[in-house]
Amino acid sequence: MDREAAVAARSRKLGRVAIAIAVGVGAFGITPLYSETLPDDRTDVMYHEYDGGGLNVHGPSILVRKGFADKVSVWGNYYVDEISSASIDVVTTASPYHEKRTQWSGGIDYLRGKSTMSMSYTYSEESDYTANTAQFGITHNFFGDLTTVGITYSRGWNDVYRTGDPAFHKTMDTQNYRVDLSQILTKNWVLDINYEGVTDQGFLNNPYRSVRYLDPSSPIGYSYQAEVYPHTHTSNATALRTMYYLPYRASAMAEVRYYSDTWGIAAWNAEVGYTQPLPRGLTLDVHYRYYEQNSADFYSDLFPRENYQNFMARDRWLATFNQHSVGLGLSYDFGTSLLPFFKRGQISLQTDWLFMSYDDFRDLRKTLPPGTEPEYSMDATVTRAFISLWY
Repeated sequence: MDREAAVAARSRKLGRVAIAIAVGVGAFGITPLYSETLPDDRTDVMYHEYDGGGLNVHGPSILVRKGFADKVSVWGNYYVDEISSASIDVVTTASPYHEKRTQWSGGIDYLRGKSTMSMSYTYSEESDYTANTAQFGITHNFFGDLTTVGITYSRGWNDVYRTGDPAFHKTMDTQNYRVDLSQILTKNWVLDINYEGVTDQGFLNNPYRSVRYLDPSSPIGYSYQAEVYPHTHTSNATALRTMYYLPYRASAMAEVRYYSDTWGIAAWNAEVGYTQPLPRGLTLDVHYRYYEQNSADFYSDLFPRENYQNFMARDRWLATFNQHSVGLGLSYDFGTSLLPFFKRGQISLQTDWLFMSYDDFRDLRKTLPPGTEPEYSMDATVTRAFISLWY
């Protein structure tokens, strides 16, 4: 593979993967599980930025939601990622790059009795990747509204291209199954249990990425070849979350989640958080999260020889690593005196500091004998600024 031709070398969703693994950021504007009322009419404007390890991802998101006749709520979302990368993956096998991903999505929620049905569609595009996702979900309240069950199914159709190669075109399909159970245990205590299963089929690896293998004939002791992945991937994740509302208007939360897949990766994370209202409409949120995973069965930082096995990967997101993150958020609620045409508003700023270390991914920027380079570590900052207006 021509390494300079891989100017856009990256994990296909590196920016989104980085943020999602880092702090568990969910989709912007997702409907809550509780189904007896529709979400409020509101407009949200968000700016997000991930900066760390030579990777910078930033951009805006705008969500508008409007209800009709207390039965229907429709929403639309516009989301942009501007990605600039000189990450460890890029600088050791290609050239730094810059690209833009744009996403549009919209949906409708319909309330009937104690059930809410939701449908949505999302389309995103970038220079070498397009994605289409359709989703349907239903939630229902039981037992005097103390128990809520939700079921969601989504299907995605994706097209993969390679910059500089007009003949390259691959497809990837994905299906997502999700079941949520929320139980009010007391007036102050809520427990949520979630299961999510994902199946992927098609071209699942990066069309630019390479693996390295020992090569005595090379001046640096190793050479590169294109990575090869299986064409199927199935993952399962189960999460347990709880929130307790404290007597002095504060709340505490905890979460534990376990993940496993058919590529041999097992991962878990735990998170604790605390939210404290302050005077003058301010609210403080602090949380800590720990994440850990082992490597995929076909991952290696350095293979013994060329074509060593059927499947070969050197994607650092498939390596063994752990991560600590500490987050701090501050929000300010204001009333109609500042915005007379709205019911209320909120300004929020959230920042997470991430610290990641690898056990089997080496830093090739150090010129040492193959396999003796230092193991890679990095830190990053994730920032999200929101403005929300209710009307």
